[in-house]
Amino acid sequence: MKILAMADVIRLKQIEHVKNEKNILQEIDHPFIVNMRWNSKDDCCLYMLFEFVSGGELFSYLRNAGRFDSGTANFYACEIVLALEYLHSLSIVYRDLKPENLLLDREGHMKITDFGFAKKLKDRTWTLCGTPEYLAPEIIQSKGHNKAVDWWALGVLIYEMIVGYPPFYDDNPFGIYEKILSGKIEWSRHVDPIAKDLVKKLLVLDRTKRLGNMKPPIVPTYVFSSKEDDTSNFDDYPETDWKSVRSLDKIEMQLFEDF
Repeated sequence: MKILAMADVIRLKQIEHVKNEKNILQEIDHPFIVNMRWNSKDDCCLYMLFEFVSGGELFSYLRNAGRFDSGTANFYACEIVLALEYLHSLSIVYRDLKPENLLLDREGHMKITDFGFAKKLKDRTWTLCGTPEYLAPEIIQSKGHNKAVDWWALGVLIYEMIVGYPPFYDDNPFGIYEKILSGKIEWSRHVDPIAKDLVKKLLVLDRTKRLGNMKPPIVPTYVFSSKEDDTSNFDDYPETDWKSVRSLDKIEMQLFEDF
């Protein structure tokens, strides 16, 4: 359950952002996406109920393993490709692909979550959003971007899965941007040549020549088990005191009339 205090949404000027996320989630339903099952509101909060995915974040498994073997990375990449192709068929660009936004179900299958940056797109958009290490060059250069940014991010993700860290890293975000725009990638000796070739075709600076933005990408072809209600794979976070959240007045409630 995702609960948002409407007063905070107003204060942070995120009304349209939240409505956009809800509208996209209402439209999609896919086996490799964390699907929304219900949404509602009362006089203080917005509620979005999602299917429960018990396996935890890919991020945690990757950090514990250091890196994945080619077969494991290949398996996850294939499921992500199917999810991205589904979203793109609906003219939805995801724009936030990273290990933290990938959950595993109890059978070890991948599910994409967090559609806060997703956008319905007919042509291009110019919004700067995403995680620095995963930003496509056209986002950094404010040239306008489209679905090609998701394929760039997939290349970064595959590299991180098989090497253990992102291809473009620096302590300073601007240092990261410089490395992304240079397009230079360092490779470890252990990297599978087929995976290396795939990543190179995804991390192409020219989006018109980037794999996935020309033709549907072809990705060459662990089971995590737990009970359906097992939450042990997730970190514990402090609970929000929802009783202390203030209710909105009638004028403020009108801002969320169509939620």
